[in-house]
Amino acid sequence: MLILLYGEDTYRSRQKLCEIIDHYKELHRGALNLEYLEGKNIDFKQFKDGLLQSTIFKGKRLIVLKNVFGNPGFKEELLNSADIFLNTKDVILFFEDEEVLDKDQLLVFFEKKGKVQEFKKLGKVQLEKWLKNELEKFHMEADRSVYLKLIDFVGDDLWKMSNEVKKLAAFKNIQSSVKKRIELQDVDLMVKPKIETDIFRTIDAIALKNKKQAISFLHKHLEEEDSPLYLLSMINYQFRNLLLVRDLIDKGKPYPTIAKTTKLHPFVLQKTFSQAQKFNRRELKNIYQRILKVDLDIKSGKLDPQTALDLLIAEI
Repeated sequence: MLILLYGEDTYRSRQKLCEIIDHYKELHRGALNLEYLEGKNIDFKQFKDGLLQSTIFKGKRLIVLKNVFGNPGFKEELLNSADIFLNTKDVILFFEDEEVLDKDQLLVFFEKKGKVQEFKKLGKVQLEKWLKNELEKFHMEADRSVYLKLIDFVGDDLWKMSNEVKKLAAFKNIQSSVKKRIELQDVDLMVKPKIETDIFRTIDAIALKNKKQAISFLHKHLEEEDSPLYLLSMINYQFRNLLLVRDLIDKGKPYPTIAKTTKLHPFVLQKTFSQAQKFNRRELKNIYQRILKVDLDIKSGKLDPQTALDLLIAEI
C-alpha cells in the first residue's frame, strides 16, 4: 500500500503521520517493523533491494519515507519500477513537509495508485473550529471573540497556535482550579501578536490619517527590539501588495481573479483587498515611492532606521 501525506499545514500532516503509525502499532501489536528513511539522499537501488527482501519478515512492515519529492533520481526510478511498490505487502508512507507541485508526475502517480491526503492551510472558519476543539482537549472554553483575537494575533500557523493554547491553558489552571475559561484579557496578556498583524493595523491607521496611532504600533515593536529594517520591509511588502490589488480592482477584476493573479495567502489577500479600497492608486503610488526613498536613505547612511520610520509615517 502506498500513502502520501503532504501540504502547507505541516502541523496537521505530522499529526496524521503519528496517527497512522499508532494505528498500525495497535493493529499488529509488537509484530510491526517500523522504519524511518530520509528521502532526499536515499539510494533507490538499496531501497528496492531492501523492499524485495522484506518477505523474510513475519510481521507487517511500515516504511516512512520523508521528502522523496526533493530527490529527482529516486522519483524517476520509482516511477520506472512502479509495479514493485504496488505489489509489496508492506505499507510505504511518503511524508512531505516541503513544497509539492500540482503537476509533479510522482503526485499524479500517487493520486491514481495510492492514498493521498493534502493538508492545506485552514481558513478562518476552519481555524475557529480547530481552536474550539483544541481548547476542549484542555477542558477549556472561550467566546468566539477570543478565537478571532487569537487568529488575528497568531495567524494560521498551527505549530505556534498550539503552543499559545497550551500556554493559555497552563496560565488559567495556575490562576484558578475552578475557572477554566479563556478571556480576551488573557490573550492580550499572554500572546504576543505577529509583526504582520500590527503592520495591517499600522496601515489601517494611515488610511484613517491617524499618524499617532500608526507610530504607536511601530514603536511598540521597536521597544521590544524588533528590527526597524524588518518593520520597513514589511511595510514595503504590504504597500506593494496594495498597489497590485488596487490596480486589479480599478481594472474591474473580480475577487477570485485577484486571488489567482496575486497568489497571496487568503488571510493576506482578505486584509489587503479591504485596505486597498481605502486608498486610490495615486495615493498608494506616492506612498510606495516614499518608502523606497526612505529605504535608500537608510542604506546610504543619511538616516538611522528608527528616525526614518518616524519620518515616513509623518510624511504620509
